[in-house]
Amino acid sequence: MARSARAGGLPFGIGQTKPHHYLEMAKIAWLNRDNLPYAWRILNKGVCDGCALGTSGLKDWTIEGTHLCLIRLNLLRLNTMGPLDPAKLADVSHLQHLTNQQLHELGRLPYPMRRRKGDPGFTRITWEEAEERIADQIWLTPPERQAYYVTARGTVNETYYMVQKVARFVGTNHVDNASRICHAPSGAAMKESLGIGASSCSYADWIGTDLLVFFGSNAANNQPVSTKYMLQAKEAGTQIVTINPLQEPGMERYWIPSDTESALFGTKLTDHFFHPHTGGDIAFINGVLKHLIELDRIDRPFIEAHTTGWAEFEASLAAQDWVELERYAGISRHEMRRFAELYAEAKSAVFIWSMGITQHAFGVQNVTAILNLALARGMIGRPHCGVMPIRGHSGVQGSSEVGCAPDLLPGGVKIGSAEQERIEALWSFPVPTWKGMTITRTIEAALDGELDLLYTVGGNLIDTLPAPDTVAAALRKIGLRVHQDIVLNRSMLAAGDEVILLPGATRYETPGGVTETSTERRIIFSPEIPGQRIGEARPEWEILMKIAERAFPERAHLIHHQNTAAVRAEIAQVNPHYAGIESLAKEGDAFQWGGRLLCQDGHFPRPDGRAQFVPVQPPETTVPAGMFYLSTRRGKQFNSMVQAEQDGLTAGRRDDVFIAAADAAALSLADGDAVRITSEWGAFEGRVKIVPIRARNLQMFWPEANRLLPPNNLDPIAAVPDYNAWVRLERLEQPR
Repeated sequence: MARSARAGGLPFGIGQTKPHHYLEMAKIAWLNRDNLPYAWRILNKGVCDGCALGTSGLKDWTIEGTHLCLIRLNLLRLNTMGPLDPAKLADVSHLQHLTNQQLHELGRLPYPMRRRKGDPGFTRITWEEAEERIADQIWLTPPERQAYYVTARGTVNETYYMVQKVARFVGTNHVDNASRICHAPSGAAMKESLGIGASSCSYADWIGTDLLVFFGSNAANNQPVSTKYMLQAKEAGTQIVTINPLQEPGMERYWIPSDTESALFGTKLTDHFFHPHTGGDIAFINGVLKHLIELDRIDRPFIEAHTTGWAEFEASLAAQDWVELERYAGISRHEMRRFAELYAEAKSAVFIWSMGITQHAFGVQNVTAILNLALARGMIGRPHCGVMPIRGHSGVQGSSEVGCAPDLLPGGVKIGSAEQERIEALWSFPVPTWKGMTITRTIEAALDGELDLLYTVGGNLIDTLPAPDTVAAALRKIGLRVHQDIVLNRSMLAAGDEVILLPGATRYETPGGVTETSTERRIIFSPEIPGQRIGEARPEWEILMKIAERAFPERAHLIHHQNTAAVRAEIAQVNPHYAGIESLAKEGDAFQWGGRLLCQDGHFPRPDGRAQFVPVQPPETTVPAGMFYLSTRRGKQFNSMVQAEQDGLTAGRRDDVFIAAADAAALSLADGDAVRITSEWGAFEGRVKIVPIRARNLQMFWPEANRLLPPNNLDPIAAVPDYNAWVRLERLEQPR
């Protein structure tokens, strides 16, 4: 590594804000000291249950060397800890003040437990009692008044598949999964523009591309292993561009612990930063495209041969005024031209985005703008080119692909379409033709008294959805809630008519092994790992299947599967893309559906075989006078599981309010000053942290900021909540 590529001259980043990888590793080893051999087997032989980059043991399919990150290590204790003492749940009043992390540390759920209305807490019940009670409620409840939800926490293809099949078996399409809250806009936009709903390229395409462009993504924080790909890409000559309102320190420079020189001196990652306003990405991209047209650097042969809609799209751009584009983007047209010139000189480019793009009321339009940018220069279907919605949780890529969605069956078959008959024939039972409710609509239905049964596999809805008080009120109105999980979370403690807890086994405890699908469409087999087993915990895919069999014994044979191998065999039948999953049976087995590249040679799986340009207008994001535009961010956490009170990349604490220096100066605020943030929906008291962020923008950690977010501001196509809000900020004269 050239000295110019080093993050600093002092070894190990002395004096800089950075994660302390080796110290954390030592702490994690100490935390798991009571089960170290099992912990090692999980790391060495299991498929990572952290982000969705995907490893088998400590290896992947892209570069040589060990792949291990602190996200995976911090999740390790969930797999190695002992059981929870059920007596601690006899009265939950003393648990109400605990954080999710503290609840997790109480131990694994060992037995089925039940709490009825008026009970101070939970009592232990048998599996027989639990199955009978839930089966009775399923049988008694009209299908349209019951719903099923699956989280992203370590969930595997076999579980996703079984949950959605059971939902259709009992007669409902009210089934949803956590990945939709993150990337439903990506799937919707990509299906419309490209005919695909997954990454068009592979991680290998990062290494050797001319431009690696990140929109609204802090991969160094959320997918730390990706920094190794970035390092190798830079060594191969790639330039990295990051487009984000805040100049993320982790994307600026990172200390990669498995690379000796990087571990010592750090690595500069991003070569070019662009800082649009929150929500200003469409204006920025459209400005770039206007410049590309002026520079005559559009790939017209590709456009004419492989796309449709260019003339209308070009006319739409021409009608967009530069003054408005600059105002909405928060970036000058000269900065837009700078990016356009970078892109114009590139022979290849890979575009990556995450929740900074998707979690808006206009998330689908945001993604569409990125796709237009890629198509304009033919950057799809060739080596080192493509578009990639990067996933933050293991296995979520497979969730909708195996049918765990309210409007889709396995293989992307639309509910109510003619192809639904093929799946009904394979299953030998009918599937409702009406579209189901997303999880946000499910919460609305519960609040309106329209839901009698909610079955969640994992999931902590109070801490993941906007307006947590509203979510809690909705949960309390449901007749029977079933929480199937491996540990406690705050949503379980919300009182109701009846709440049942079911203990699930982890992926590493599941007989027959399981599979996950990574961001790059690689389906990976994760074997059962010998080691401890917790109480009466059962494989997650199997629990709901047995309940459905009990609810409808006369049809039980239609839902029964003998083992996970039988589940995989059926997945291969219902989703042709997954043909080959039935052959995965041992450690290291994997295959990539669709191969390294989708849409090769300009062939797009749309009705006319062409990609489609879709005009998008920049949304009105001008911040009203006296207000700021707040967005949420992630810190030292995995999903809603906060792993530390301070983020090692930014030194931000959970109650910090990230603000620009100019805004702080205008309000006479200094680092650490106490402030109150208010919106139409709630208030939050925190403290100022001055960071390099675009003026008039604020950032706060999620889920702490959720109380400030609008409860029903959804993307009209993907129904994903808007995790942004206009807020006011005022100084608190007295410390909190």
